[in-house]
Amino acid sequence: MSSTISVSKKRKSTLDTTASYSVNNAKKNKMSKLPKSPGDELHMMTKKEQVEESDTTSEESTDQESEDEGSDTQEAEADELVTVKQELSNMSFEELIQLKERLGLKVYNQVVHGDKVKKPTSKRVFKRENKNRPMEMSSKRPVRLSKESDPAKKKMTRDPRFDDLSGEYNESYFKSNYSFLYDIKSREKEKIKKTMKKEKDPEKKVELKMLYNRMDQQEQSEKQKDKRKTLEKEWKKKEQSQVKEGKKPFFLKKTDLRKLELAEKYKELQKSGKLENYLSKKRKKTAQKEKKKLPLMT
Repeated sequence: MSSTISVSKKRKSTLDTTASYSVNNAKKNKMSKLPKSPGDELHMMTKKEQVEESDTTSEESTDQESEDEGSDTQEAEADELVTVKQELSNMSFEELIQLKERLGLKVYNQVVHGDKVKKPTSKRVFKRENKNRPMEMSSKRPVRLSKESDPAKKKMTRDPRFDDLSGEYNESYFKSNYSFLYDIKSREKEKIKKTMKKEKDPEKKVELKMLYNRMDQQEQSEKQKDKRKTLEKEWKKKEQSQVKEGKKPFFLKKTDLRKLELAEKYKELQKSGKLENYLSKKRKKTAQKEKKKLPLMT
């Protein structure tokens, strides 16, 4: 500890001496720059010559002295550093930590390791010799897991159902081109019905029944859509013919369309002889709804 403190004190003393020397030189230069009277020019010239000679001799002597002092101080510092390192090697790890806390990390490193080694300012640039090779990354920095190796070569999946490149959906065009799918569906429905009758496991039977009902509902809804479209087409044809005759055009509302659908339904039920059953069921439903609306008798 004493040796390290002495080293730092000596370094401070050398810095003080150099600072005082530079201050004195600056003062001399300022004094020499001050304006003089014209009568004393010759006298000053001779004096200047004498001063210059004395300055050169003094500078030579001071340079030699400073060189000698510098070499002596360097040798002394080197000897002291060697002794300090020897003392530090004999110290325990706990004592070294205490010493580091007292001196500070900067002074401790200067004593133990000497002067700092300057790191190169220019950073290393990681490049690829070939564009297809993977990029060389620094091992000191953690790489993100989400980072992709080459995002440009990522495969993009395309669903033609939701892509604009496939064109707009036309229901009538689709049905005309893929009409065979409805035949396949009807066959599957018949197969499910047969397997449902043969099935003995109650859980599987329930699943098959649910599947059959779903397919049946889909089929019925498709039929209703087709009927609605045929009705609309027929109505449009009638309207076009009436407009040609000179009448005003009449546009169908949703309520009018429902009325037309009901009229068609009644006609079909009347042909099949199921109209009375349908009407009786409908009356029962309406009666139940009315009973629910009535207040409860207490």
